[in-house]
Amino acid sequence: MSSLIIVESPTKAKTIQKFLPKGYTVISSMGHIRDLPKSAKEIPAKYKQESWATLGINIEKDFQPLYILTSGKKTLIDKLKKELRTHDELLLATDEDREGESIAWHLMQVLKPSIPFKRMVFHEITKEAILKSLQETREINYPLVYAQETRRILDRLVGYGLSPLLWKKIAPRLSAGRVQSVAIRLLVEREIARHAFVTAQYWDLEASLSFQDNTFKAKLQTIDGKRLITAKDFDSKTGKPVANKNFVILDEKQAKALKKNLSSTDWEVANIEEKPSTRQPAAPFITSTLQQEASRKLRISSKRCMQVAQSLYEKGFITYMRTDSVNLSQEAIKAARKQVTALYGKEYLHTTVRSYTSKSKNAQEAHEAIRPAGNNFATPAETGLTGYESSLYEIIWKRTLACQMKNAKQTHIKATIKADDCLFSATGKRIDFPGFFRAYVEGSDNPEEALDNQEIILPPFKKGDSLGCEDLLVCSHKTQPPARYSEASLIKVLETEGVGRPSTYASILDTIVQRGYIQIKQHTLIPTFCAIAVINLLKAHFPDLVDLHFTAQMESNLDEIASNTRNHLAYLKEFYLGDSGLNNKIETKTTEIEATVFRSVKLEQLDVEVRVNSAGAYISLTDEKDPETKRSLSLPNDLPPADLSQEMIQEMLANKDNAHAIGVDPKTKLDVLLLHGHYGYYIQLGSNDDSEKPKRASVPKTITDVNSISLEQALFFLSLPYTLGEDPDTKAIIKIGIGPYGAYILKELDGKKEYRNLEAGTELHKVTLEEALALLAIPKNTRKKSEPLRTLGKHPDDQAEVHVFKGPYGFYIKHNKTNAGVPKESNHETITLEEALPLLAAKEGAPKKKKTVRKTKAKTTKKK
Repeated sequence: MSSLIIVESPTKAKTIQKFLPKGYTVISSMGHIRDLPKSAKEIPAKYKQESWATLGINIEKDFQPLYILTSGKKTLIDKLKKELRTHDELLLATDEDREGESIAWHLMQVLKPSIPFKRMVFHEITKEAILKSLQETREINYPLVYAQETRRILDRLVGYGLSPLLWKKIAPRLSAGRVQSVAIRLLVEREIARHAFVTAQYWDLEASLSFQDNTFKAKLQTIDGKRLITAKDFDSKTGKPVANKNFVILDEKQAKALKKNLSSTDWEVANIEEKPSTRQPAAPFITSTLQQEASRKLRISSKRCMQVAQSLYEKGFITYMRTDSVNLSQEAIKAARKQVTALYGKEYLHTTVRSYTSKSKNAQEAHEAIRPAGNNFATPAETGLTGYESSLYEIIWKRTLACQMKNAKQTHIKATIKADDCLFSATGKRIDFPGFFRAYVEGSDNPEEALDNQEIILPPFKKGDSLGCEDLLVCSHKTQPPARYSEASLIKVLETEGVGRPSTYASILDTIVQRGYIQIKQHTLIPTFCAIAVINLLKAHFPDLVDLHFTAQMESNLDEIASNTRNHLAYLKEFYLGDSGLNNKIETKTTEIEATVFRSVKLEQLDVEVRVNSAGAYISLTDEKDPETKRSLSLPNDLPPADLSQEMIQEMLANKDNAHAIGVDPKTKLDVLLLHGHYGYYIQLGSNDDSEKPKRASVPKTITDVNSISLEQALFFLSLPYTLGEDPDTKAIIKIGIGPYGAYILKELDGKKEYRNLEAGTELHKVTLEEALALLAIPKNTRKKSEPLRTLGKHPDDQAEVHVFKGPYGFYIKHNKTNAGVPKESNHETITLEEALPLLAAKEGAPKKKKTVRKTKAKTTKKK
């Protein structure tokens, strides 16, 4: 008997195949094979006239989805059907969560197997787990399929329902999403709180003290029995101290006077307090905590973290990586405890088996936490892994061992030092027993180094001892606005509130970045003005859809569908239809909401409103000289909303009013101006007040000092594409220009065009006709052949190497004659073979573009 096993990825297929006896063939489906149509061109012809075709869901027929094959999958499906004809049994071994169950169901629907088929599930790819799963196959779990399909339908109903409304009321190409909008709301509210924050300044003293040749720091705490003010005592909205609190406030003058008074006084230890404490190890990783720790330790995005974890799982190094269960199997606990004893000694092993329970709402998904695979954990050195795979495996391995180790024991020490009527405080910490710190410290790459950094040792003084004052500093402090979210902190909030699922966090963050709602700077998430406008509209008219608790309840409803305690069709009808359903709300609000109200964003402490459109954000102002005239001021696209102040607006207005004149064009006698807009610096010929629209040209990105641009350069940029001359041999026209991908030389002859790229940094205005002809004289096929930047591995179909190259349009992946661009959101230095294969499959399966041939009608003459 022969069996065909279908999994999602080639790596997973390769790993599983080596554990199986003869008679088993493992093939990859390359991920999802079907989905709802993403554009009108994907809708089959027979459905194009249906009113629901664009939505992709037939509401009247019980929310029936219109599924189409994913781009490039037809060839693969034909291959799978061919394989089915030579096997006696089909085993669908996709991942064990809802998404994996859904993929298995779609495969069954498309392949329509005539042979027996079963579901094969496992949460780790080891020989023991795979062979065991062969003996424990089951039927497809339809409630899981319904739950995943309901999630997909809900996302489509919300996204396709609200997005057109946003286009009409705010700006084109905007989108809303069931979970993404909640995440954006959190970011927007934090940004608005930062903008409203009023900074306050306060002063204190820091003493550098000594005892028996040991020095330490102490901070001023009280003056004459009254507590010194701290940051938490200020009102964030006014910057003033909170009323009805008994504290001392020092300004700079008072702080300096106090320093002078204390410089000659005696210093004495007034009291010493020691408080023992213990720290327990954190639970094993779930998806969200792994993403958070990878962000802190490895400085990688949640999307990249999941890509690396997926690769580790498919290669058999870790258990399934999409889970919110913190449980460990008995085999895993035994392996962890055995390795703790071997590596650190029995004194570090917890006396009893530690067990953990999930703290997140609606916890479900897979059966076990993320841990090293197998019953004997490989150490990081034994895996042979490199790069991020090695780093991520190491923190998973260390965290798993740490969870079965003893508590860390610490002593916190507080020394109170008296100087005249002032009390200073010095704090220390002693590690009495490192416990699990020996293996793992959150946020640290090196546990041993972290232990050293955690200990703060005070000198061995006792109460009543005299101290020497080596220095006394007057310190200024400013209160800080609430910190912006990082990927890690946002995921933590979403997980705690039960919004989304472990498998969705990475895609949520990726979506809101790609759609321009946020930008990432120094690992913090900053919303745009457009994001604020969208959230203002949704909060005013669709508050449920951006409410944390409502969205979390939707997740609970999906859980009930998955557990077969709620009917999915009844839930969809309740959500979408009826007087209170989403469909009716959207229809009502489309006519009710005024078109221009939410195109403006009002921020506290600003005298003007920020407006948004498809190009970005701008401010509309009344001209002081002519009140009937409106002026607009474009805001830089990368400007964080919280950073916009009245002073900044005045400065930008002054820069605009005083446009930098480079010189005068000798031909037109118009000013040549250097200006700055949404997309950077540009050259403009003449002012905006002239009757005709002024000619403009972008300043090349290679020019870093824009103030050094000469009149000759500016006029040259305005002339592009510029004709260098004529090829004396062929009479072809030779031009130089700048395109989306850099500078180029163009040769035109009889409608035919030939290009050559210029090297980055070339001073275009200095390129001569002779230099251009010399570059064109080098045939393309004889120029230096580019070498691959990286080799990803062998393609599973033909064992040919898959490489990464750099071309004129960016980085791309090459397999034989097929090229596929590296997506913007991916890194060419870290992209894996598993990520590259679906990109190549989509290219290889895409229909070839046919050359359009113009047909000309033959002239005919009428017979007379």
